[in-house]
Amino acid sequence: MSSEKSRLAEQYSNKKNWLKWGPYLSERQWGTVREDYSEHGSAWDFFPHDHARSRVYRWGEDGIAGISDDKQRLCFSVALWNGNDAILKERMFGLTGPQGNHGEDCKELYYYLDNTPTHSYMRHLYKYPQAAYPYEDLLQTNANRSKEEVEYELIDTGIFNENKYFDVFTEYAKADDEDILIKITVHNRAGEDARVNVLPQLWFRNLWHFGLMQNKPVINELENKGDFSSVKLQHEELGTYYYYFQNTDHVLFTENENNNQQLWNTPNETPYVKDLFHTAVISNDFDSYDKQKGTKFSPVYQQTVKANSSIEIKIRLSKEKFTKNPLLKSFDKIFDDNKAEANEFYTSIAAAKATADEIAIQRQAFAGMLWSKQYYNIDIPLWLNGDEGQPAPPESRKSGRNSQWHTLNNEDIISMPDKWEYPWYAAWDLAFHCIPLAMVDAEFAKSQLLLFLREWYMHPNGQMPAYEWAFGDVNPPVHAMSCIKVYEIEKQQTGKGDIDFLKKTFHKLCLNFTWWVNRKDSYGKNVFEGGFLGLDNIGVFDRSSAIPGGGHLEQADGTSWMAMYCINMLEMAMEITKYDSSYEPMTTKFFEHFALIAESLNRIGKDWTGAWDEEEGFFYDVLALPNGEYKPLKVRSLVGLTTLFASFCISKEDTDASPEFVFRMNWFNNYLKKNKDYSIIEETMYDKTLLTLIPKNRLQKLLQAMLDENEFLSEHGIRALSKRHQHGYSLEIEGEQFGLKYEPAESGSGLFGGNSNWRGPVWMPMNYMLIQALKKYHAYFGDELKVEFPTGSGQLMNLSEVSIEISKRLVKLFTADEDGNRAINGLSPKIYQDEHFKDLVLFYEYFDGDNGRGVGATHQTGWTGIVAELINDINK
Repeated sequence: MSSEKSRLAEQYSNKKNWLKWGPYLSERQWGTVREDYSEHGSAWDFFPHDHARSRVYRWGEDGIAGISDDKQRLCFSVALWNGNDAILKERMFGLTGPQGNHGEDCKELYYYLDNTPTHSYMRHLYKYPQAAYPYEDLLQTNANRSKEEVEYELIDTGIFNENKYFDVFTEYAKADDEDILIKITVHNRAGEDARVNVLPQLWFRNLWHFGLMQNKPVINELENKGDFSSVKLQHEELGTYYYYFQNTDHVLFTENENNNQQLWNTPNETPYVKDLFHTAVISNDFDSYDKQKGTKFSPVYQQTVKANSSIEIKIRLSKEKFTKNPLLKSFDKIFDDNKAEANEFYTSIAAAKATADEIAIQRQAFAGMLWSKQYYNIDIPLWLNGDEGQPAPPESRKSGRNSQWHTLNNEDIISMPDKWEYPWYAAWDLAFHCIPLAMVDAEFAKSQLLLFLREWYMHPNGQMPAYEWAFGDVNPPVHAMSCIKVYEIEKQQTGKGDIDFLKKTFHKLCLNFTWWVNRKDSYGKNVFEGGFLGLDNIGVFDRSSAIPGGGHLEQADGTSWMAMYCINMLEMAMEITKYDSSYEPMTTKFFEHFALIAESLNRIGKDWTGAWDEEEGFFYDVLALPNGEYKPLKVRSLVGLTTLFASFCISKEDTDASPEFVFRMNWFNNYLKKNKDYSIIEETMYDKTLLTLIPKNRLQKLLQAMLDENEFLSEHGIRALSKRHQHGYSLEIEGEQFGLKYEPAESGSGLFGGNSNWRGPVWMPMNYMLIQALKKYHAYFGDELKVEFPTGSGQLMNLSEVSIEISKRLVKLFTADEDGNRAINGLSPKIYQDEHFKDLVLFYEYFDGDNGRGVGATHQTGWTGIVAELINDINK
C-alpha cells in the first residue's frame, strides 16, 4: 500500500484526521446568495468585490491558494502587492453577472497543479502581473462588447507582454494531520529586477460578531528565536496552534472586523480593521500599527526578485511547539518525501499506455477536482430570520428566494463546480464530480453522494436542493447514475462492492424518485416535462416559462431522464438483491415503471404524432395545444439523443439472482406485445437481455445522425445541437415566430444561455453519458451491431469502438498537437507556446463545437475533470 493510500486508510478508520485541513477556502465569498441580505436578492450588488477586503463575511471566507480547517474557523491564504496596484491582491477579481458580456467571469490566471486525496501535498500557481492590475480596462472593455463578441480576458490586455509578471507557486506538505508546511516561491519571469510584497496571512473567521462563539480567539505572543519567528493562536474549539515563519522586518496584526468608515462612512472605534494590511503595505507605514495581537496576522516580505530568478518563503502551521527552527533540512525532506509519495500514488492510477502529456493532463484534472473542495455553510432559518443582535433581514426574504427550504442546514466540505464562478454546490454537477473523485478517493465520493440525500439537505417532499440561487430549481436526475458508477469503480479497485452504500442511497433515492413522478408527470401519461436548468435553453423558447399558445410540451428529454432514473434504480436493486433477496420486489417496480415510460415515448396508436419521427429518424419534442393539435418541434439536439441514456444489459448472473423479476419481466413484456403492439425487450441473446428506450432500428437511425460530422459529431466530441441548424430553425405559434440557430460557443442571448450555451457547444458530462450508453449497448449487441464512424465514411465499428473514438476526440481537446497547440487555448495560442505556459491546462465549462476552444468557467474541473477517466479508457 502506498503512503497516500495508508493515509486514506488512517482517515477512514478514524486513526487520524488527515482531512481536517485542506483547500477548503473559497475563491469568491463576495457576491454569493449566502452573503446577500438585500431586499430584492441582488447578491452581486449587495456584497461587491470592492467591499470584500473591508467587510466581514457571515458564512465563509475566501482567498488565493488558501486552506482552512474543515469548519473554516482558521484560514490561510497568500496576499501580494506589486507596488503599483491600488489594493493588495488578496482575492480573485472578476466581472459580475450583469457586468460581463456573457455573464460572470473570473479575470485571473491561476492553475491547480497538484493535490492528493488527503491533501498531503498540494501545489497552486497564480500568475501576478508586475504592472498595475487593469481592473477598469477589464470592466469597461467587456461592458462595451456585445454578446456576439468574445470576452475580453486578462491575457488580452497585454499585461503579460515581455514576461513582466510573477509566477507565484504555493505548495503545502503535511508532516502530520495537524502539522502543515507551506512554501511560497515567487519567480520573476521578466528580464529585469522587480519588487514584490508577499503576505502569508492567517486569520480567524469572525463568528464572535454574530454571537456564534463565547470567547474571541486570538493570535499573539510574537517570538523571535534568532533564525525564525512564531506566533501563538488560541481558539476555543481548535485549541492552540503555532505559526512559524522566516524572520522579516515587518509583521502586522489586526482584527477581522468591518471598516465602517470605508464601507458606510461611519467612524471606526479602532484603526485595526479587516483591510489594515492594505493601508500599511501600500503606504509603507508599519510604525503606526504596532498592535501585538489580533484575529488576523501576517509577516510581510518585501523583496526584490532578480530578473529570471526566484525567492522562496517557508512557513509552518502546527499543533507542535518547536524549540529549534522547524523550517530547515527536515522541512525540505518532508516536501521531497510527500512529492515523491504523490508521484507514487498517481503512477498507480494512470494507464500504462497513456502518453506523458495525457498523464500530466489527468493529474491536473485530479488536482482541480481536489482543490475544488470547499467549506460550505448556510442555515436557512438563520439566513431568513437573521442572527440575534444583528439588523433583521428585510421582511420580503420570508416569502422570497429559498423561503420554502426551512429544513436545509448545510455545513460541510463539498466538491464545487468552480470555486470562483460557482462557489456553491450544484446537485447535478456533483453527480459527475464523484465519478473521477472515486478513482482517487472512493470514500469521499460516496460520502458526497450520501450527503445530498440526508434530511438536512433533501426537502421533506423528496426534492434534492439544486443550488443556492434557487434550491427549488430542477436539474436532470443523475444522482442514481453516479451512485451505481461510483459503486462499480470501487468494486473494480478493491474487488468488493459496498452494498451498504447502495442500500443507503437506494432508500433515499426512492423518495426522490417519487417526488419526480409527482412533480414532472403532471398529466399522468408517463410523459415527463423538461425545463431543466441548463438544458432549458436548448429549445426554441424558454421552457421554464409559460408555453406559447397555452399548451404544454411533451418532451423527449424529460421522459428520457426519468427512464434512465428507472434503469439506474433497477440496476441498483438487482445488485443489492444478489446479497439481500428482500430487495427483489423493487426490481419489478422499477422495471414496470420503465416499461410504461418506454411505451409512452414510442407509442403507436390512433391520432398520436409521437416524439419519434420515423422518416427523419429522430426524437422531437411535441407541443400539445389546447385545441388538440400536436406540433412536433423539429429541433435536432441533445433532447433527442438523451433517449440513448436509458439502457441496461441484464446478465445471466443478474437474472439467476432474481427469478421473481424474470417471471414478471417476461409476463409484462408479453402483455405489452399482445395488447399494445410494443415490446420493451430486445430479443434475449447469449443469456443477456437488453432493456432500452430505443428499438434496434431506431437506435441505428439515431446513431447515424449523432455520428454525422455535418450534424452532431465534431473533431472534439458530440455537439449539443446539430450543425444542420447553422442557418436557423423557426416555427410560428399564434402569429408569433420562435426559433434558434446553431451557436458553437458563447450564446448570443442572455435568456437562452447567459454565460452558458447548449445550442451547439460540446459539453463533457453529456458526452460522458453518451459514451456510457454506447458501452451498455455494446455489452448486449457486441459485434452484431456495427455502424459507420463517421457517418458516410464506410468505416464500420462496433459500439464499444465508437465510444473509444468519441473519448479520443474529447481527450484531444486538451492534448498538445505536433506544433504544441491545445484546442482549448484557441483564443490565445501564442502565449501558451511560452515555456512557462505550455504545460498548463485549464478545464473549461464547455467547448466550441467547431474548433474545441474552451468556453465559460475556466476551472469547471468538476464535470470536465471526468476526462481523467476517459484518458484511462482510451489507453486500456
